[in-house]
Amino acid sequence: SQADVSTTREFGGTGLGLAISSQLAERMGGRMWVESEVGVGTTFHFIVRLGVQAGPIDSVRDRANAELAGVSALVVDDNDTNRRILVDTLENWGLRATAADGADAALARLTAAQELGTPFRVVLLDGRMPGVDGFELAARIMDDRRFRDATLMMLTSAGAPGDGARCRELGISSYLTKPVPQTDLWDALCTILSGEEQARPDLVTQHTLREARRSLKVLVAEDNPVNVRLATRLLEKRGHGISVASNGQEALDLIASDGPFDVVLMDVQMPLMDGFEATAAIRETESANGESLRIIGVTAHAMQGDKQRCLEAGMDGYLSKPFVAKDLFALIEQ
Repeated sequence: SQADVSTTREFGGTGLGLAISSQLAERMGGRMWVESEVGVGTTFHFIVRLGVQAGPIDSVRDRANAELAGVSALVVDDNDTNRRILVDTLENWGLRATAADGADAALARLTAAQELGTPFRVVLLDGRMPGVDGFELAARIMDDRRFRDATLMMLTSAGAPGDGARCRELGISSYLTKPVPQTDLWDALCTILSGEEQARPDLVTQHTLREARRSLKVLVAEDNPVNVRLATRLLEKRGHGISVASNGQEALDLIASDGPFDVVLMDVQMPLMDGFEATAAIRETESANGESLRIIGVTAHAMQGDKQRCLEAGMDGYLSKPFVAKDLFALIEQ
């Protein structure tokens, strides 16, 4: 941890990120080292041990190129780092991205593109900018007939009550909260730029994107009928398909007969075979076939060390009882 957060602001980095990266590399079975020569430069290296992809690789860029290749986008943000990250991300997805650091520059670039006959198809606006903010700039863009074919996206780090209503009133198509995960940004772009207007919500948000995502096949391994009923109802309401096992052996049998599952909620304390034993058996099988089933350990103890014990047993996540819906959904989506 960094004791004085003002240090970075005044003097630059303190090396905290490097310390974290070194620990991550070690936890992933590797190491990190540095080679440095005064007056010449410094190179940091790391090695990590990773599994081999089983089956065909689903390339995000390949999927994105099919949907977004050649789309012209204008990124408007007063923060240089944010602009650069967004432009690089969009260009990696096959879009043609241009940056502007504020309202005046944005309007100038919109005008120039229009005069060249290459208007921007989508404009990404930072909601909180000095002087003319994203909402006022959106109003100016939509008030100009030359730019009305542009699709507007609002990205903001500080949402306020009423922002959604303002977006709808101004004709903004999407409203996302920073930091925006790349999957959300990509999904939002594909949604608002698709021709299926009838199936599209009037405002694309992180909430509408989550609601539209695919249904998962979930195995609930739990012997308590009340807990089974709660988890089943919550997950089915979310649109997921549920199978239930009352002990670890039943879970293994269902994985063998009804799999593959996307994720398993694995209670660590069950009769006949507990969650740790079942997880060990699953991981042993996977070491031979190269698969990797996501397993979330569920425990009633919620004691210090439980999470680490679940992760050391080969589980991917940890949930303590009694759990609440938002924690369950967040962990599964993660």
